[in-house]
Amino acid sequence: MTLLEVEDIHTYYGNIEALKGISLTVEEGEIVTLIGSNGAGKSTTLRSISALTPARRGTIRFAGTDITNSAPQDIVSMGIAQSPEGRHCFPRMTVRENLDLGAYLRRDRDEINADMDRVFDLFPRLKEREKQKAGTMSGGEQQMLAIGRALMGRPKLLLLDEPSMGIAPILVERIYETVVEINRQGTTILLVEQNANYALEVSQRAYVLETGHVALTDQSSALRENPDVQAAYLGGVA
Repeated sequence: MTLLEVEDIHTYYGNIEALKGISLTVEEGEIVTLIGSNGAGKSTTLRSISALTPARRGTIRFAGTDITNSAPQDIVSMGIAQSPEGRHCFPRMTVRENLDLGAYLRRDRDEINADMDRVFDLFPRLKEREKQKAGTMSGGEQQMLAIGRALMGRPKLLLLDEPSMGIAPILVERIYETVVEINRQGTTILLVEQNANYALEVSQRAYVLETGHVALTDQSSALRENPDVQAAYLGGVA
């Protein structure tokens, strides 16, 4: 089943066209990744899907419903949550308070408590720092918190924006192991990642973005073997 369908969207910052007709699909249960250089439009694509930077033209459908003109809070209610680039945790709030904010639209308190336990199972370090202020944690720990906060909305589709940015390599590996586990537990994931090696390793399919359009799409395993992709994004080796 096609969970997300993005069809020919055009998104602008002022008069500057950032997305020039992006089209993509995400099937239920997949991890799909967007790779490309800085400025290619990867993060803008996620922001358009979540209506933080709405598309001016084109159509976005989620589970068969047109969400193109929906408000961000309505999109969250429908089952799309985003872990943003730069993490954007609330630094003066504790880990638990940040996680509670991820469930702010929900009213099923018993299930919220169960999801809190699930996040702590996925990220034991957050449990250890449950009462610690987010601003005192490392970048990797804050990234765990940002993903956990998004999961507290119980999304059907998780949008992950640059989860490896500015994080120690050992924590990047831990986070990506958890991303795979989140997907295994049933959450579909659309991943934006500068580190194409990690992205292509964990995803089933990928789109290569260049200057606001899709330049190439294929199975991730095939793209890892593509000489052009290797040269541009994988340091010349698969």
